[in-house]
Amino acid sequence: MTERQGRAARRGGQAGAGELLELVRSGRAVTRGALQQVTGLSRATVGQRLDRLFRAGWVREGAGGPVGSPLGGRPSITLEFDDRHAVVLVADLDTRHARAAVLGLTGEILGEHSGTLVVEDGPEAVLGELGHWFARLLEKTGRPAADVCGIGIAVPGPVDTGTGRVVQPPMMAGWDGYGIRGRLSRAFTEHTGAPRVPVLVDNDANLMAYGEQRAGHPDCTAFVLVKVSTGIGAGVVVDGAIYRGIDGGAGDIGHIRVGADALCRCGSYGCLAAVASGGAVARRLAESGVPAASGSDVRDLLAAGHPEATALAREAGRRVGDVLATVVTLLNPGVLMIAGDLAGTPFLTGVRELLYQRALPRSTAHLDVVTSRLGERAALIGAGALVVEHLYAPERIEERLLALGV
Repeated sequence: MTERQGRAARRGGQAGAGELLELVRSGRAVTRGALQQVTGLSRATVGQRLDRLFRAGWVREGAGGPVGSPLGGRPSITLEFDDRHAVVLVADLDTRHARAAVLGLTGEILGEHSGTLVVEDGPEAVLGELGHWFARLLEKTGRPAADVCGIGIAVPGPVDTGTGRVVQPPMMAGWDGYGIRGRLSRAFTEHTGAPRVPVLVDNDANLMAYGEQRAGHPDCTAFVLVKVSTGIGAGVVVDGAIYRGIDGGAGDIGHIRVGADALCRCGSYGCLAAVASGGAVARRLAESGVPAASGSDVRDLLAAGHPEATALAREAGRRVGDVLATVVTLLNPGVLMIAGDLAGTPFLTGVRELLYQRALPRSTAHLDVVTSRLGERAALIGAGALVVEHLYAPERIEERLLALGV
Protein backbone atom coordinates (compact mmCIF):
# COMPACT_ATOMS: atom_id res chain seq x y z
CA MET A 1 0.00 0.00 0.00
CA THR A 2 1.35 3.44 -0.94
CA GLU A 3 1.59 6.37 1.46
CA ARG A 4 -1.45 8.05 -0.12
CA GLN A 5 -3.45 4.85 0.02
CA GLY A 6 -2.46 4.48 3.65
CA ARG A 7 -3.68 8.00 4.43
CA ALA A 8 -6.99 7.26 2.75
CA ALA A 9 -7.35 3.99 4.65
CA ARG A 10 -6.56 5.63 8.00
CA ARG A 11 -9.20 8.26 7.38
CA GLY A 12 -11.72 5.49 6.76
CA GLY A 13 -15.05 7.12 6.01
CA GLN A 14 -13.39 10.49 5.39
CA ALA A 15 -11.94 9.49 2.01
CA GLY A 16 -13.61 11.82 -0.50
CA ALA A 17 -14.41 11.77 -4.19
CA GLY A 18 -11.00 13.30 -4.92
CA GLU A 19 -9.16 10.38 -3.37
CA LEU A 20 -11.30 7.89 -5.24
CA LEU A 21 -10.54 9.72 -8.48
CA GLU A 22 -6.81 9.65 -7.74
CA LEU A 23 -6.91 5.91 -7.08
CA VAL A 24 -8.69 5.33 -10.38
CA ARG A 25 -6.41 7.72 -12.35
CA SER A 26 -3.26 6.08 -11.01
CA GLY A 27 -4.58 2.56 -11.65
CA ARG A 28 -4.10 1.59 -8.00
CA ALA A 29 -7.80 0.76 -7.51
CA VAL A 30 -10.00 0.35 -10.58
CA THR A 31 -13.05 -1.53 -9.31
CA ARG A 32 -15.64 -0.66 -6.71
CA GLY A 33 -14.45 -3.54 -4.55
CA ALA A 34 -10.86 -2.35 -4.68
CA LEU A 35 -11.90 1.18 -3.75
CA GLN A 36 -13.80 -0.16 -0.75
CA GLN A 37 -10.78 -2.19 0.33
CA VAL A 38 -8.27 0.64 0.03
CA THR A 39 -10.38 3.41 1.56
CA GLY A 40 -12.45 1.50 4.11
CA LEU A 41 -15.63 3.08 2.74
CA SER A 42 -18.88 1.15 2.53
CA ARG A 43 -20.23 -0.04 -0.79
CA ALA A 44 -23.02 2.54 -0.65
CA THR A 45 -20.63 5.43 0.08
CA VAL A 46 -18.26 4.41 -2.71
CA GLY A 47 -21.26 4.28 -5.04
CA GLN A 48 -22.44 7.75 -4.01
CA ARG A 49 -19.03 9.33 -4.53
CA LEU A 50 -18.46 7.57 -7.81
CA ASP A 51 -21.85 8.80 -9.00
CA ARG A 52 -20.66 12.40 -8.63
CA LEU A 53 -17.55 11.59 -10.68
CA PHE A 54 -19.69 9.92 -13.35
CA ARG A 55 -21.99 12.97 -13.55
CA ALA A 56 -18.97 15.28 -13.87
CA GLY A 57 -17.77 13.16 -16.80
CA TRP A 58 -14.47 12.38 -15.11
CA VAL A 59 -14.89 8.62 -14.68
CA ARG A 60 -16.36 5.99 -16.98
CA GLU A 61 -16.91 2.26 -16.85
CA GLY A 62 -14.51 0.15 -18.85
CA ALA A 63 -14.43 -3.49 -19.80
CA GLY A 64 -15.01 -6.21 -17.21
CA GLY A 65 -11.95 -7.35 -15.32
CA PRO A 66 -10.90 -10.94 -14.61
CA VAL A 67 -13.15 -13.12 -12.49
CA GLY A 68 -11.81 -13.01 -8.96
CA SER A 69 -13.35 -16.18 -7.62
CA PRO A 70 -12.36 -19.75 -8.57
CA LEU A 71 -16.09 -20.52 -8.54
CA GLY A 72 -16.57 -18.20 -11.49
CA GLY A 73 -19.23 -15.53 -11.67
CA ARG A 74 -19.62 -12.14 -13.26
CA PRO A 75 -16.33 -10.20 -13.83
CA SER A 76 -15.87 -6.91 -11.99
CA ILE A 77 -16.57 -3.77 -14.02
CA THR A 78 -13.41 -1.67 -14.21
CA LEU A 79 -13.34 2.09 -13.76
CA GLU A 80 -11.32 4.47 -15.92
CA PHE A 81 -10.43 8.14 -15.85
CA ASP A 82 -12.34 9.66 -18.79
CA ASP A 83 -9.80 11.89 -20.48
CA ARG A 84 -12.24 13.01 -23.20
CA HIS A 85 -14.09 15.58 -21.10
CA ALA A 86 -11.47 18.36 -21.25
CA VAL A 87 -8.25 19.58 -22.88
CA VAL A 88 -5.25 21.61 -21.73
CA LEU A 89 -3.54 24.46 -23.58
CA VAL A 90 0.24 24.68 -23.25
CA ALA A 91 3.04 26.90 -24.52
CA ASP A 92 6.82 26.88 -24.43
CA LEU A 93 8.56 30.26 -24.83
CA ASP A 94 12.16 30.52 -25.95
CA THR A 95 13.93 33.83 -26.47
CA ARG A 96 12.97 34.17 -30.15
CA HIS A 97 10.67 31.23 -30.80
CA ALA A 98 7.61 29.64 -29.24
CA ARG A 99 5.59 26.45 -29.48
CA ALA A 100 1.98 25.96 -28.43
CA ALA A 101 -0.32 22.94 -28.34
CA VAL A 102 -3.66 21.49 -27.35
CA LEU A 103 -3.19 18.40 -25.20
CA GLY A 104 -5.50 15.68 -24.02
CA LEU A 105 -5.56 15.02 -20.29
CA THR A 106 -3.18 12.08 -20.69
CA GLY A 107 -0.63 14.13 -22.65
CA GLU A 108 -1.65 13.31 -26.23
CA ILE A 109 -0.88 16.20 -28.60
CA LEU A 110 -4.09 17.05 -30.45
CA GLY A 111 -2.84 20.13 -32.27
CA GLU A 112 0.42 22.09 -32.38
CA HIS A 113 1.80 25.37 -33.71
CA SER A 114 5.25 26.94 -33.63
CA GLY A 115 6.63 30.21 -34.88
CA THR A 116 8.63 33.33 -34.17
CA LEU A 117 7.77 35.07 -30.92
CA VAL A 118 10.39 37.36 -29.41
CA VAL A 119 10.30 37.66 -25.61
CA GLU A 120 12.03 41.05 -25.77
CA ASP A 121 8.85 42.41 -27.39
CA GLY A 122 7.44 42.30 -23.86
CA PRO A 123 4.79 40.30 -22.01
CA GLU A 124 1.76 42.25 -23.22
CA ALA A 125 2.46 41.56 -26.88
CA VAL A 126 3.81 38.04 -26.48
CA LEU A 127 1.04 36.74 -24.24
CA GLY A 128 -1.60 38.46 -26.34
CA GLU A 129 -0.28 36.66 -29.42
CA LEU A 130 -0.28 33.35 -27.54
CA GLY A 131 -3.98 33.88 -26.86
CA HIS A 132 -4.48 34.21 -30.62
CA TRP A 133 -2.47 31.02 -31.23
CA PHE A 134 -4.60 29.15 -28.71
CA ALA A 135 -7.83 30.24 -30.38
CA ARG A 136 -6.61 29.08 -33.79
CA LEU A 137 -5.43 25.74 -32.37
CA LEU A 138 -8.81 25.07 -30.78
CA GLU A 139 -10.52 25.84 -34.08
CA LYS A 140 -8.09 23.57 -35.92
CA THR A 141 -8.65 20.66 -33.53
CA GLY A 142 -12.41 21.13 -33.37
CA ARG A 143 -12.47 21.50 -29.59
CA PRO A 144 -14.67 24.25 -28.12
CA ALA A 145 -12.98 26.73 -25.81
CA ALA A 146 -15.36 25.60 -23.07
CA ASP A 147 -13.48 22.28 -23.00
CA VAL A 148 -10.27 23.98 -21.82
CA CYS A 149 -9.70 23.30 -18.11
CA GLY A 150 -6.35 25.05 -17.72
CA ILE A 151 -3.25 26.54 -19.35
CA GLY A 152 0.41 25.78 -18.70
CA ILE A 153 3.34 27.88 -19.91
CA ALA A 154 7.11 27.33 -19.80
CA VAL A 155 9.36 30.41 -19.75
CA PRO A 156 13.16 30.80 -20.04
CA GLY A 157 13.72 32.28 -16.60
CA PRO A 158 13.35 31.60 -12.86
CA VAL A 159 9.73 31.56 -11.69
CA ASP A 160 8.20 32.04 -8.26
CA THR A 161 5.47 29.43 -8.69
CA GLY A 162 3.54 30.84 -5.74
CA THR A 163 2.82 34.01 -7.73
CA GLY A 164 3.49 32.80 -11.28
CA ARG A 165 5.89 35.71 -11.82
CA VAL A 166 9.41 35.53 -13.24
CA VAL A 167 12.12 36.77 -10.91
CA GLN A 168 15.03 38.80 -12.34
CA PRO A 169 15.20 36.81 -15.61
CA PRO A 170 18.47 37.52 -17.48
CA MET A 171 16.96 36.72 -20.89
CA MET A 172 13.49 38.23 -20.44
CA ALA A 173 13.89 42.00 -20.33
CA GLY A 174 10.69 43.70 -19.19
CA TRP A 175 9.17 40.56 -17.64
CA ASP A 176 10.51 40.81 -14.09
CA GLY A 177 7.58 40.55 -11.67
CA TYR A 178 4.98 40.68 -14.45
CA GLY A 179 1.63 38.95 -13.82
CA ILE A 180 1.81 36.27 -16.52
CA ARG A 181 -1.11 34.28 -15.13
CA GLY A 182 -3.60 37.12 -15.32
CA ARG A 183 -2.50 38.39 -18.73
CA LEU A 184 -2.53 34.97 -20.40
CA SER A 185 -5.90 34.12 -18.88
CA ARG A 186 -7.29 37.42 -20.22
CA ALA A 187 -5.76 36.79 -23.65
CA PHE A 188 -7.43 33.38 -23.78
CA THR A 189 -10.80 34.95 -22.96
CA GLU A 190 -10.31 37.86 -25.39
CA HIS A 191 -9.62 35.53 -28.32
CA THR A 192 -12.10 32.74 -27.52
CA GLY A 193 -14.92 34.36 -25.54
CA ALA A 194 -14.65 31.57 -22.95
CA PRO A 195 -14.45 32.21 -19.18
CA ARG A 196 -11.02 32.51 -17.66
CA VAL A 197 -9.22 29.31 -16.67
CA PRO A 198 -6.34 28.61 -14.26
CA VAL A 199 -2.85 29.35 -15.62
CA LEU A 200 0.31 27.71 -14.27
CA VAL A 201 3.77 29.10 -15.03
CA ASP A 202 7.13 27.41 -14.55
CA ASN A 203 10.70 27.48 -15.79
CA ASP A 204 11.28 25.71 -19.11
CA ALA A 205 14.02 23.37 -17.82
CA ASN A 206 11.79 22.37 -14.89
CA LEU A 207 8.92 21.46 -17.21
CA MET A 208 11.21 19.67 -19.65
CA ALA A 209 12.55 17.59 -16.77
CA TYR A 210 9.03 16.89 -15.52
CA GLY A 211 7.84 15.79 -18.95
CA GLU A 212 10.88 13.65 -19.70
CA GLN A 213 10.93 11.97 -16.29
CA ARG A 214 7.26 11.06 -16.45
CA ALA A 215 7.39 9.89 -20.06
CA GLY A 216 10.63 7.91 -20.08
CA HIS A 217 11.98 7.47 -16.56
CA PRO A 218 9.01 7.20 -14.17
CA ASP A 219 10.90 4.95 -11.75
CA CYS A 220 13.88 7.31 -11.41
CA THR A 221 13.60 9.02 -8.03
CA ALA A 222 16.37 11.55 -8.71
CA PHE A 223 16.35 12.96 -12.25
CA VAL A 224 18.32 15.92 -13.63
CA LEU A 225 17.85 17.55 -17.03
CA VAL A 226 20.24 20.18 -18.35
CA LYS A 227 19.00 22.40 -21.17
CA VAL A 228 21.75 24.00 -23.24
CA SER A 229 20.31 26.44 -25.76
CA THR A 230 20.62 30.24 -25.82
CA GLY A 231 21.29 29.91 -22.08
CA ILE A 232 21.88 27.02 -19.70
CA GLY A 233 19.49 25.78 -17.04
CA ALA A 234 18.68 22.58 -15.18
CA GLY A 235 15.49 20.96 -13.99
CA VAL A 236 15.47 18.54 -11.06
CA VAL A 237 12.72 16.01 -10.31
CA VAL A 238 12.93 14.25 -6.93
CA ASP A 239 10.44 11.55 -5.94
CA GLY A 240 8.21 12.54 -8.84
CA ALA A 241 8.02 16.25 -7.95
CA ILE A 242 9.88 19.25 -9.36
CA TYR A 243 12.46 20.62 -6.94
CA ARG A 244 12.35 24.41 -7.25
CA GLY A 245 14.18 25.70 -4.19
CA ILE A 246 12.78 28.36 -1.88
CA ASP A 247 11.61 30.79 -4.58
CA GLY A 248 12.07 29.02 -7.92
CA GLY A 249 15.80 29.60 -8.35
CA ALA A 250 16.98 25.97 -8.15
CA GLY A 251 18.75 24.65 -11.23
CA ASP A 252 20.09 27.97 -12.51
CA ILE A 253 23.50 26.44 -13.21
CA GLY A 254 24.18 28.75 -16.15
CA HIS A 255 25.25 31.42 -13.66
CA ILE A 256 27.77 29.37 -11.76
CA ARG A 257 31.12 31.15 -12.07
CA VAL A 258 33.76 29.16 -13.95
CA GLY A 259 36.68 31.60 -13.87
CA ALA A 260 36.36 33.02 -17.39
CA ASP A 261 36.40 36.71 -18.34
CA ALA A 262 33.35 36.65 -20.62
CA LEU A 263 30.48 39.01 -19.84
CA CYS A 264 27.17 37.24 -19.23
CA ARG A 265 23.72 38.59 -20.06
CA CYS A 266 23.04 38.73 -16.32
CA GLY A 267 25.70 41.45 -16.03
CA SER A 268 28.33 39.34 -14.27
CA TYR A 269 31.58 37.98 -15.66
CA GLY A 270 32.61 34.35 -15.87
CA CYS A 271 29.20 32.61 -15.83
CA LEU A 272 28.99 29.16 -17.38
CA ALA A 273 26.35 30.40 -19.85
CA ALA A 274 28.72 33.12 -21.07
CA VAL A 275 31.24 30.54 -22.30
CA ALA A 276 29.35 27.27 -22.91
CA SER A 277 25.77 28.04 -24.00
CA GLY A 278 24.44 27.91 -27.53
CA GLY A 279 24.54 31.69 -27.56
CA ALA A 280 28.21 31.68 -26.50
CA VAL A 281 29.13 29.15 -29.21
CA ALA A 282 27.21 31.21 -31.79
CA ARG A 283 29.18 34.31 -30.78
CA ARG A 284 32.50 32.56 -31.24
CA LEU A 285 31.45 31.22 -34.61
CA ALA A 286 30.32 34.68 -35.74
CA GLU A 287 33.66 36.14 -34.64
CA SER A 288 35.41 33.66 -36.93
CA GLY A 289 33.18 34.54 -39.87
CA VAL A 290 30.60 31.75 -39.61
CA PRO A 291 27.02 33.11 -39.77
CA ALA A 292 25.43 32.23 -36.40
CA ALA A 293 23.33 34.34 -34.07
CA SER A 294 21.69 31.88 -31.70
CA GLY A 295 21.68 28.36 -30.29
CA SER A 296 19.30 27.25 -33.02
CA ASP A 297 21.81 28.38 -35.66
CA VAL A 298 24.47 26.30 -33.92
CA ARG A 299 22.11 23.32 -33.88
CA ASP A 300 21.70 23.62 -37.66
CA LEU A 301 25.46 23.83 -38.18
CA LEU A 302 26.00 20.77 -36.00
CA ALA A 303 23.39 18.85 -37.98
CA ALA A 304 25.31 19.71 -41.15
CA GLY A 305 28.58 18.47 -39.61
CA HIS A 306 30.29 21.88 -39.58
CA PRO A 307 33.82 21.19 -38.21
CA GLU A 308 34.31 24.42 -36.24
CA ALA A 309 30.85 24.21 -34.70
CA THR A 310 31.54 20.58 -33.78
CA ALA A 311 34.83 21.46 -32.08
CA LEU A 312 33.30 24.37 -30.14
CA ALA A 313 30.32 22.25 -29.05
CA ARG A 314 32.65 19.61 -27.67
CA GLU A 315 34.64 22.28 -25.82
CA ALA A 316 31.39 23.70 -24.40
CA GLY A 317 30.42 20.20 -23.29
CA ARG A 318 33.66 19.89 -21.37
CA ARG A 319 32.96 23.18 -19.59
CA VAL A 320 29.46 22.04 -18.64
CA GLY A 321 30.70 18.57 -17.68
CA ASP A 322 33.12 20.13 -15.21
CA VAL A 323 30.22 21.88 -13.45
CA LEU A 324 27.99 18.81 -13.66
CA ALA A 325 30.56 16.78 -11.74
CA THR A 326 29.60 18.90 -8.72
CA VAL A 327 25.88 18.66 -9.49
CA VAL A 328 26.07 14.86 -9.72
CA THR A 329 28.08 14.63 -6.51
CA LEU A 330 25.52 16.78 -4.68
CA LEU A 331 22.31 15.21 -6.01
CA ASN A 332 23.38 11.65 -6.87
CA PRO A 333 20.82 11.32 -9.71
CA GLY A 334 20.01 8.10 -11.54
CA VAL A 335 19.55 9.91 -14.86
CA LEU A 336 21.34 12.97 -16.21
CA MET A 337 19.67 14.13 -19.44
CA ILE A 338 21.20 16.64 -21.85
CA ALA A 339 18.66 18.60 -23.90
CA GLY A 340 18.44 21.74 -25.99
CA ASP A 341 20.11 23.04 -29.13
CA LEU A 342 23.56 21.64 -28.31
CA ALA A 343 22.37 18.19 -27.19
CA GLY A 344 24.20 16.18 -29.83
CA THR A 345 27.15 13.82 -29.92
CA PRO A 346 29.98 16.43 -29.81
CA PHE A 347 28.56 18.22 -26.75
CA LEU A 348 27.62 14.97 -25.00
CA THR A 349 31.12 13.59 -25.61
CA GLY A 350 32.63 16.68 -23.97
CA VAL A 351 30.28 16.40 -20.98
CA ARG A 352 31.20 12.76 -20.41
CA GLU A 353 34.95 13.44 -20.68
CA LEU A 354 34.98 15.90 -17.77
CA LEU A 355 32.09 14.48 -15.77
CA TYR A 356 33.62 11.03 -15.37
CA GLN A 357 37.07 12.51 -14.87
CA ARG A 358 36.07 14.92 -12.08
CA ALA A 359 33.22 13.17 -10.27
CA LEU A 360 33.85 10.40 -7.76
CA PRO A 361 33.20 6.90 -9.15
CA ARG A 362 30.66 6.42 -6.36
CA SER A 363 28.58 9.30 -7.78
CA THR A 364 28.50 7.94 -11.33
CA ALA A 365 28.33 4.19 -10.67
CA HIS A 366 24.57 4.07 -11.25
CA LEU A 367 24.23 7.16 -13.45
CA ASP A 368 22.82 7.10 -16.98
CA VAL A 369 23.86 10.08 -19.13
CA VAL A 370 21.33 10.36 -21.95
CA THR A 371 19.82 12.81 -24.42
CA SER A 372 16.24 14.02 -24.71
CA ARG A 373 13.50 11.59 -25.70
CA LEU A 374 10.70 14.11 -26.26
CA GLY A 375 12.84 16.72 -27.99
CA GLU A 376 11.19 20.09 -28.61
CA ARG A 377 7.93 18.86 -27.10
CA ALA A 378 9.33 18.06 -23.66
CA ALA A 379 8.28 21.34 -22.01
CA LEU A 380 4.81 21.12 -23.59
CA ILE A 381 4.29 17.62 -22.19
CA GLY A 382 5.62 18.72 -18.80
CA ALA A 383 3.37 21.80 -18.73
CA GLY A 384 0.34 19.68 -19.55
CA ALA A 385 1.16 17.18 -16.82
CA LEU A 386 1.64 19.99 -14.31
CA VAL A 387 -1.80 21.45 -15.08
CA VAL A 388 -3.56 18.08 -14.90
CA GLU A 389 -1.87 17.10 -11.65
CA HIS A 390 -2.81 20.46 -10.18
CA LEU A 391 -6.46 20.46 -11.27
CA TYR A 392 -7.17 16.81 -10.45
CA ALA A 393 -5.34 16.72 -7.13
CA PRO A 394 -7.64 15.27 -4.41
CA GLU A 395 -7.74 18.51 -2.42
CA ARG A 396 -9.24 20.44 -5.37
CA ILE A 397 -11.83 17.95 -6.52
CA GLU A 398 -14.61 18.84 -4.05
CA GLU A 399 -14.49 22.53 -4.97
CA ARG A 400 -14.55 21.71 -8.69
CA LEU A 401 -17.44 19.27 -8.32
CA LEU A 402 -19.47 21.84 -6.40
CA ALA A 403 -18.74 24.40 -9.14
CA LEU A 404 -20.15 21.92 -11.66
CA GLY A 405 -23.24 21.44 -9.52
CA VAL A 406 -22.67 17.73 -8.84
